Amino acid sequence: MALNCGIIGITNIGKTTIFNCISNTKAEASNFAFSATKSNIGKVDVPDERLYKIDSFINSEKVVPATVEIVDVPGLTKGANQGEGVGNKFLADIQQMDALIHVVRCFDDENLAHIEGSVDPVRDKEIVDFELQVRDLDLVERKIQRLEKIAKSGDKAAKHGIEFLTKVKDHLENLQNVRTFEIPEADKHLIDDIYLLTIKPVIYVCNVDEGSANTGNTYTEAFKESVKDEESETIVIAGALEADIAELEDKEDREAFLEDAGLTEPGVNKLVQSAYRILNLQSFFTAGPKEVKAWTIRKGMTAPQASGVIHSDLERGFIRAEVMKYDDFIELGSEQKCKDQGKFNVEGKNYIVGDGDILHIRFNV
Repeated sequence: MALNCGIIGITNIGKTTIFNCISNTKAEASNFAFSATKSNIGKVDVPDERLYKIDSFINSEKVVPATVEIVDVPGLTKGANQGEGVGNKFLADIQQMDALIHVVRCFDDENLAHIEGSVDPVRDKEIVDFELQVRDLDLVERKIQRLEKIAKSGDKAAKHGIEFLTKVKDHLENLQNVRTFEIPEADKHLIDDIYLLTIKPVIYVCNVDEGSANTGNTYTEAFKESVKDEESETIVIAGALEADIAELEDKEDREAFLEDAGLTEPGVNKLVQSAYRILNLQSFFTAGPKEVKAWTIRKGMTAPQASGVIHSDLERGFIRAEVMKYDDFIELGSEQKCKDQGKFNVEGKNYIVGDGDILHIRFNV
């Protein structure tokens, strides 16, 4: 299952620096507004120590973590919905994202001018929110117009759609994001096809200076207070510091650098873990002599659905799943010992895959 997260925010707040500290693809950061002309795309490995613990018993040829695609969308500014700055092209890029990483600037730097003249993360968030809301409002109004043509023939479904979308429209006109609007399950199909921006789950990242990496600062405190009623997570990351750490090739050097900064883990770990939570994701594993590999699925997926993430043929020809729980495998140390202790289970099509399950899929096509 491909997962992608878009890094958004106004220009000159350190978005690209954040991108560079979490992605295996490095992009050029600039002190000039609107210097970027395209979105940067990179992949980041999902940190999961369980993979390596499994491999310590198997000694496979390689370990393959799950990956998340990260897209650094060039900075937005006032009027982006009308083509200002990077314009509508990058609003369209945001439509393709599963989740948004909204970066706000929470540091002072006289060498990096703020496009609004001062550092104010609450104001900056509101600027970006407004641009996304205006885009969504246009999408909703266009669909209402399409449904109005159908409703003229007396179509009841179209009339209901107009009523529902009008409520969404009012919500947006009150400067509210669609993710805060309660949508009945039966009505979700009415907006699924217009790819609204403000319905996407969001993680807020407060980009701070090195001295604020551990405790935050007055900017982060004000920002957290402003979003306390949202169902979102706020993470504090010192982007420039972590970008420097990410440049170190030796794992022990990176760990020492983190420790010196008073940090227990890289920002990438916190971001990916947060993305998994807000998108209701989990991992399962396949393990053998050639590779130990992690796969990303949504919670609640059945064994056939999970096998389809590996390959569509496995789902189509699914017969059964042979399942070991991660904790059982680590405790006992081998597949044979799991079998001997009754911890090796054969499951059918209705089995709900658990986080950390080690699966072997039997299929026939």
